Amino acid sequence: MAKQSKREFVKAAGGLVWRESPGGRQLLVIHRERYNDWSLPKGKLEPGETWPEAAGREVAEETGYSVTFEEFAGVTTYYHGRRPKVVLFWNMTVSGEAGAQPIDQEGSPEVDEMRWLDAAEAARWLTYPVERALVAENLAARH
Repeated sequence: MAKQSKREFVKAAGGLVWRESPGGRQLLVIHRERYNDWSLPKGKLEPGETWPEAAGREVAEETGYSVTFEEFAGVTTYYHGRRPKVVLFWNMTVSGEAGAQPIDQEGSPEVDEMRWLDAAEAARWLTYPVERALVAENLAARH
């Protein structure tokens, strides 16, 4: 595998995963013990994978849910260490019950907790300001 240049950026994709509930539309947020953060499901692209393929795969891997894509939700950018990271997100709806979550290399689930919350509350739970802003933008666009 070719060594990446320091100028290259990390490519990742994920989703704003929605469901309908008796109390209204809810957004899924995840807790990752490894980082001790609350975030939206996302992850790096694998070689040869498209952005939407990665988004669907990462959401399924981290949450166990199959999803249906809606519209493009937006992009976040930030530095991961010394390299810029670009994450493309799509709005998605769950299309079935959650399956089993995969186990990481250490034998633990990557995601140790998930919560379905109304969008405003979900935004408050998110650790990263760029993700809170993305949720706010999508919430405003839906109303």
